[in-house]
Amino acid sequence: MVGFIGKSVMALGMAGTALVAVVATSFAGPDVSSFAMLGPETSIPYGWVDFCQRYRGECQTDYRTPQDIDLTAANFNKIARINLWVNKNITPIADNEHWGLVDAWDYPTDGKGDCEDYALLKRRMLIEEGFPREALLLTVVKEKNGDGHSVLTIRTNRGEFILDNLADQVRPWTKAPYRFVKRQSQQDPNIWVAIGAPTSAPAYVSNGP
Repeated sequence: MVGFIGKSVMALGMAGTALVAVVATSFAGPDVSSFAMLGPETSIPYGWVDFCQRYRGECQTDYRTPQDIDLTAANFNKIARINLWVNKNITPIADNEHWGLVDAWDYPTDGKGDCEDYALLKRRMLIEEGFPREALLLTVVKEKNGDGHSVLTIRTNRGEFILDNLADQVRPWTKAPYRFVKRQSQQDPNIWVAIGAPTSAPAYVSNGP
């Protein structure tokens, strides 16, 4: 796993010049977003529980003081670059085709994965770049048709933004076409909290890539 992440970060650095040019034309820079209204603690996605059985070091329960990212232009460009790199270098595939399972969360070590796998890799690479774990929150949403989907919420001093495998732009969370359901707590990755008005969680986080 460490080798894969290290190679990903190295590849990202090697591709940096070309990606910076793409980012410069695709992203105007940090915008002002808002903060989602959070509700009570809620159920933990099965996929996260199963992931933690295999990657215990990634899921340590250690209460932390919430810490947001200082969204400078430089930090925004790093985030945008990682989001774009992962989107362009991971091939989308549904869990049932990939693993023979309905909902499996894992790192895309073979270069293939679905929405939560993209989010997990982005989270890991951003942590490797020095961003605080407390500001990188795995999030469950519903698409317009009711299907489950997963994105990574980036909490910053300029509001909350979304990293999504279905969009190369880093968007304010309010501009993502989803109904937000729940996400990790900033204090503890193993505590999940509801987002907005109560709604039923999707049966599975993803039925497709």
